[in-house]
Amino acid sequence: MSKTLIRGAKVLGGDPQDVLIDGETIAAVGTALDADGATVVEADGMILLPGLVDLHTHLREPGREDSETVLTGTRAAAIGGYTAVHAMANTFPVADTAGVVEQVWRLGRESGYCDVQPVGAVTVGLAGKQLAELGAMADSAAGVRVFSDDGKCVDDAVIMRRALEYVKAFDGVVAQHAQEPRLTEGAQMNEGTVSGELGLVGWPAVAEESIIARDVLLAAHVDSRVHICHLSTAGSVEIVRWAKSKGWNVTAEVTPHHLLLTDELVRSYNPVYKVNPPLRTEADVMALREALADGTIDCVATDHAPHPHEDKDCEWAAAAMGMVGLETALSVVQQTMVDTGLLDWAGVADRMSARPAVIGRLAGHGRPVAAGEPANLTLVDPAYRGVVNPAGFASRSRNTPYEGRELPGRVIATFLRGRATVVDGKLA
Repeated sequence: MSKTLIRGAKVLGGDPQDVLIDGETIAAVGTALDADGATVVEADGMILLPGLVDLHTHLREPGREDSETVLTGTRAAAIGGYTAVHAMANTFPVADTAGVVEQVWRLGRESGYCDVQPVGAVTVGLAGKQLAELGAMADSAAGVRVFSDDGKCVDDAVIMRRALEYVKAFDGVVAQHAQEPRLTEGAQMNEGTVSGELGLVGWPAVAEESIIARDVLLAAHVDSRVHICHLSTAGSVEIVRWAKSKGWNVTAEVTPHHLLLTDELVRSYNPVYKVNPPLRTEADVMALREALADGTIDCVATDHAPHPHEDKDCEWAAAAMGMVGLETALSVVQQTMVDTGLLDWAGVADRMSARPAVIGRLAGHGRPVAAGEPANLTLVDPAYRGVVNPAGFASRSRNTPYEGRELPGRVIATFLRGRATVVDGKLA
């Protein structure tokens, strides 16, 4: 079995330590560890984190391999420091049966760059009319525990209640894309001052907040778990904070782009900024940062949404919604949360690894950096500064809102069960 010694890394931002990897496991953490027979990685000044876990990734396969594949998406994930991703169900065909989720799971095992945990659809075909095969997907080889119609809202309260009741049987969670469809018909961006000035149909905050309010009440009523996808408004934060104060089993995620970007960018009419939910106001961004810092928002999830060139390089109204995010997520979190003093690196490990692994019931990930634990690790150079150039992305798509922007931090190495998937910032 191969050995690797990571020498002098700041584990979770603490004092420098050596970490010895033996096979798939962390063998020892300490100082002046014996490197006999080990490959040595010099990590002076670098931060060592548990491998990142993404609760919300679109890998597009099967059906939209022109945008992304499980292989290219997991390569992008590894470059971004991820050792596990949850693959959303809005594929073609939809991942609403045991057969499709097992196909995605097997593709993940074959790709090898990170673990792929399929997310099952809540309803057949994402149509919101009939519950999908939740139990069969849970019992499949993929062992699905997260269910979401992401891209569409489960807007029927009865269907949502039934789903919440059903997943209790196997400790599952329903991850809701909170968007009241009647309030967002034809919507193009956040409803507010900018939408009024640009003459674009607005997407009101209440369209998100009303669904979240309903669903936390439903989750409490049936004593089940609900997770709020890509929370984006200050009002949504307050609803989740209230639900948690009641002791209800509610969790929430925020995307990197909602921590940094605002609807003012839409003035450019550049479709790279078109996303669902839309970019909100500066006040919303600040509320989201504070909520992530105080734990009201549990985790950061990328909502990595790759699109081919022709779906984004067009007029605003015709453009697809979504941004790629796996390769830049940690840098954006460093800029918005660490460099601002809102989170330390231990907090980043909690919000980007430990908590998403717990929410997704993903064993072996999000674990402490300690002897006897799986060697799923990410080594980061926080002093690095670089301009984002999507031409060098591992993802098949290039629809990043950060092109030409300087971001801090760089993933130097990623280890999946002791095997280096990224070395010196490049795919192994």
